[in-house]
Amino acid sequence: MVDDDDSTRGHLSVLLSGLGYGVAVSPSGDEAISRLASGHLPAAVMLDLVMPGMGGLDVLDHIKSTYPQIPVVILSSLGQIKTVVDAMNRGASDYLVKPVQEAELTIALESALEKQRLRDEVRVLRRRLDQYDPAEFLSSSPRMLKLKEIARQVADTDAPVLVLGETGVGKELLVRYIHEQSPRHDKPFIKVNCAALPHDLLESELFGYERGAFSGAVRDKPGKFELAHKGSILLDEIAEMSPHVQAKLLHVLQDGEYSRLGARHSSRVDSRVFASTNIPLERAVAEGKFRQDLYFRVNVIRMEVPPLRERPEDIPLLANAFLRRYLERYSSPAREIPPELAEAFRRHTWPGNVRELDNAVRRFAILPDVNLALDELSKMRPEVREAPSAEDLSLKTIASQAAERAEQEVVRRALAETRWNRREAARRLRISYKALLNKIKKWQLEAEAPTLASPPDTAPAKGTRGAE
Repeated sequence: MVDDDDSTRGHLSVLLSGLGYGVAVSPSGDEAISRLASGHLPAAVMLDLVMPGMGGLDVLDHIKSTYPQIPVVILSSLGQIKTVVDAMNRGASDYLVKPVQEAELTIALESALEKQRLRDEVRVLRRRLDQYDPAEFLSSSPRMLKLKEIARQVADTDAPVLVLGETGVGKELLVRYIHEQSPRHDKPFIKVNCAALPHDLLESELFGYERGAFSGAVRDKPGKFELAHKGSILLDEIAEMSPHVQAKLLHVLQDGEYSRLGARHSSRVDSRVFASTNIPLERAVAEGKFRQDLYFRVNVIRMEVPPLRERPEDIPLLANAFLRRYLERYSSPAREIPPELAEAFRRHTWPGNVRELDNAVRRFAILPDVNLALDELSKMRPEVREAPSAEDLSLKTIASQAAERAEQEVVRRALAETRWNRREAARRLRISYKALLNKIKKWQLEAEAPTLASPPDTAPAKGTRGAE
């Protein structure tokens, strides 16, 4: 309850306590916001509109932008009707005219809490429907089934989980599965792609900022950790974090506290942390690119998702599951994957893993032409291999290495032909720009140095080894 009037606070505290509520009071808007920022989030807020210092409407705006799940009931005087209407338009749940009676207080609070409960249920159901994937953990691979069992065992804990694996293998699906099996399943699941944001923006994205913290910060903004309070947060591509942000993340993992940019105080947060990467973190630690103490913090539970080429028995299961999903979405006339396409799927090496298979099936559902699908598949991968037998592990290793060398050569050629215009090269290779950047980083590709045949404006300077 936020009200500067002592008698109102005393009267309503008695009424609320009699109704079975625990009551926290703040005599000013500034104190109320500080209390919220410290992590003490109530089921509802009762808010006076006219107060010295920070006014009720400003407090309401802050709550609705930062903690939208908290219903706010307005306390008003008879002369504030226009202001009350404004407050309702800004998101207030209800209003009570002073002096407040017990019956109307009961009705207002129960109604506000019930409406919020229904909103939460709808939000959770929509999120689950949006994220539902019929191919989730559809597997006959012993390694994947073992991962599923481990996921069930760790779901009830709050231990950080590090998920490793190539791009497209399904690291996020595994993390979401753990979250959905956990006691936090009805709380937020927040994903942050650490590679998609510049380092100077990633900090504000994770921890938020206060109004005036920098030029353009015209209002408070909650960070992803704040939005994931009581829920889970996935730090995808965690190896891309700058050392400065790594240090702040370590503080969150150690003490459960963080600070918004420009804040004068720290806030507590209760979020389960998941991290994923396609880069060996041990190597990043050895090269000084990733903090060793942070590595130990995120590497409590370690799970590695195998690439699709190492679990070929999953290819037909996943392909049919994807097809069932897209048949209805695109009103496709296709009813099954033809035998010749299924065989091509079996022989393909799937450098893009499950994500590439998903896209291949989607293309076929939209354009159910077998020859076109086979042609597209061959363009995505110039060389194919026979699926290895379980008894011939050396052949499997050799084929995998040969396939990767062939892929490197195709990428090098595309980059050379486009003069290292990476977006154009990605378009020609029919892969995403991010996927191309990951391959360049993985293989440490660099533009070749200019030679004697180079145009005059790019030729080596006289006296260099190239000029000699």
